Amino acid sequence: MADIGIDLGGHTSTVVDELVDQPWDYVITVCDAANEACPVFPKKTSRLHWSFEDPSQATGSDDQRFEVFRRVRDQIKQRIANWIKSQ
Repeated sequence: MADIGIDLGGHTSTVVDELVDQPWDYVITVCDAANEACPVFPKKTSRLHWSFEDPSQATGSDDQRFEVFRRVRDQIKQRIANWIKSQ
């Protein structure tokens, strides 16, 4: 993410179970494993699934694996931009 000027320092993962009871307009999963494991959100929530390659499964040299992460990052960024425009 630093490649595109986004500092993730200080950010941590959150266990989804801690978020389930909060109100969400949308829950968007971006890989098939996340879609399958996504819990049911009891409040009114629109759930979307955007299937992207899971970059954590990339193989090859470090450069090749990083390229997969960059490509998927850029695909997600574009999908979000298009989705926001359509809202």
